[in-house]
Amino acid sequence: KPLPPSQPPPPVAAPQPQQSPAPRPQSPAGVKEEENYSFLPLVHNIIKCMDKDSPDIHQDLNALKTKFQEMRKVISAMPGIHLSPEQQQQQLHSLREQVRTKNELLQKYKSLCMFEIPK
Repeated sequence: KPLPPSQPPPPVAAPQPQQSPAPRPQSPAGVKEEENYSFLPLVHNIIKCMDKDSPDIHQDLNALKTKFQEMRKVISAMPGIHLSPEQQQQQLHSLREQVRTKNELLQKYKSLCMFEIPK
């Protein structure tokens, strides 16, 4: 049975009613996910077409325009994008504090020796 696709990291935004996460763009076979967000190859192709006076430049410009539109959609669907940077920092600080507290509690419970397995 195939494994489900990887999920995006948990949102940093304030808890809101359950919403289904935005679908992540699927990477084509053999292409790293980071390359899906890169504009550099498209810009490089446009520059090469300009050097060669190629008629393909319009096709490459349209591909770049489409890429910009796709990335605008991805960015607008990001959790917490509606929050101000200060609110995002405050929430990040709060979440880190929760993680620190939970780690401390976990270490405390581990040190109680209640979880030792008898031989």
